[in-house]
Amino acid sequence: MQKFTVTITRKIEADSADEAALLVYQELTKEPAPLRYAVRDEQDVMTDVTLERQAAEEFAEIDHTADPGNW
Repeated sequence: MQKFTVTITRKIEADSADEAALLVYQELTKEPAPLRYAVRDEQDVMTDVTLERQAAEEFAEIDHTADPGNW
């Protein structure tokens, strides 16, 4: 199984890095999950990924860890 680093980007105005992180956390707990991600693989290749909301929500509802064939 490969390892990826997945990043979301939000531009936040804040007085400190900690406050900015807390504001993003607050946003993520109140709104639907973001659909745009930057994904970096083990070879340091960066890919921008935009998910479709309906497909992402359907995927999230299924326990993909139950069937190793889905890994």
